[in-house]
Amino acid sequence: MNQAKQSLTQRCLLKIEAWGNNLPHPTMLFIYLCGLVIGLSWLGHYLGLTALNPVNGQQVEVVSLVNVAGLHLILGKMVSNFMNFAPVGPVLVVMLGLGIAERSGLIQTALRLLVMQAPDKLLTFIVVFAGVMSSIAVDSGYVVMIPMAGLIFLAAGRHPLAGIAACFAGVSGGFSANLLVGPFDAILGGISTEAAHLIDPNYDVSATANYYFIVISTLLISVLGTIVTERYITPMLGEYKGERSSDLNATLSFDERKGLLAALLAGLLILMCVLWGLIPQQGFLRHPETGGIIKSPFMSGLIALITLTAAMMGVVFGKVSGRFKNHIDVITSMEKTMAVMATYIVLMFFAAQFVNYFSWTNLGLILAINGAEALKNSGLGMVPLMLGFILLCTFANLFVGSASAKWAIMAPVFIPMFMLLGLAPEVVQAAYRVGDSSTNIITPLMPYFALVYAFMKRYDDSAGVGTVMTLMLPYSVAFLIGWGLLLSIWLVLGVPLGPDGLLFLPVSS
Repeated sequence: MNQAKQSLTQRCLLKIEAWGNNLPHPTMLFIYLCGLVIGLSWLGHYLGLTALNPVNGQQVEVVSLVNVAGLHLILGKMVSNFMNFAPVGPVLVVMLGLGIAERSGLIQTALRLLVMQAPDKLLTFIVVFAGVMSSIAVDSGYVVMIPMAGLIFLAAGRHPLAGIAACFAGVSGGFSANLLVGPFDAILGGISTEAAHLIDPNYDVSATANYYFIVISTLLISVLGTIVTERYITPMLGEYKGERSSDLNATLSFDERKGLLAALLAGLLILMCVLWGLIPQQGFLRHPETGGIIKSPFMSGLIALITLTAAMMGVVFGKVSGRFKNHIDVITSMEKTMAVMATYIVLMFFAAQFVNYFSWTNLGLILAINGAEALKNSGLGMVPLMLGFILLCTFANLFVGSASAKWAIMAPVFIPMFMLLGLAPEVVQAAYRVGDSSTNIITPLMPYFALVYAFMKRYDDSAGVGTVMTLMLPYSVAFLIGWGLLLSIWLVLGVPLGPDGLLFLPVSS
């Protein structure tokens, strides 16, 4: 690419970034949407908009909130809207345990060990894989793993920008993939559950609804990220000729190693207790009546088990390594984690109001019914429809960076719409994960994009926003194609996306 084209590209990207920075804060976006829904409820009621519900055959009318009854509903339900909003409780609970594990240094130390012990031939794969796995601790991947990847590649005699790009691809491009169930799974499942209630009040989308899919996705993203790095990014960057040298401590301290061993033993003890409750036919974690694992206390208590496991391993690591001196340090770690979650709590308060307003007015249901009818008349099959939805999500991700905020807006429309077409919410949620994650790494509106840009500037003063976009675009394209193909194959084979998830629903004639 010649210099003129580079300059033009960078100018365009900078304009997009400036435009994006002028977008309202996600919280303000939901405040505006609440006002918009209230206004549309009056307009829809005035125009007499209706739709025929294909599930029960009843006529659905728009309910106006611009009246005394609507005011009473808004005021009377404001607190319960938030308290009963599915994405709130599970996420806050699991973050208590993960907060202890993160602030004790357990997660960061384990990731350091994983990456630093990687054989040279597997270095790139391990860096991408560690980046994907770091999403379980939310911010650790961005703050710890990405700069560490640059140092590790530099120490190995490779271009540090290649390490940063590979790790960024894993952390953010593979944000929806993992081998473990984490906070993001609880967030998506909760929002999907609220959206599904527009059609079926009893439908529940659990945190494990996409578990099989995200496990395979973890391996897919790690392989694709490795291929792109080795075959495209590394040759493009060439040899590093900068002056910086790696000052990475390649060994763990004695206390860190001792802490990791103690935490591992604590984790194995918990695992043995869980297996004791699951393996016997009448195990105490199985369903008391059917003896099954699906819809058992184990599944319903999975968030609690993750929280307790992370907390116990974190406490053990902190005590043995010396990071935690007493119980006050443990409590402080939870308090600091909750402080970090303040933005999320405020966002979810207004998202809860918006989702409930959308439900009360019947606007979401009417839009879903009419949208489903239009899609049905289009003649497109399930796979093309899902691929189209993935592309829509990738486009939306270029303008709204927050994954949870975006899903809270899109889920109440698209989940009911596809449910009426016979696709389960779990499938729609999986498609959203693919579209959202694939373009995280190329949108300047992603909160950590500027941080990655700063990391790259440490090694290359000439690096700009366009540099980051140029390096990350091949990953984005590879992830979008490969991940979309994986979901398509999954639908064709009819394999469940998770242990308690569905693919298809019966369609009313």
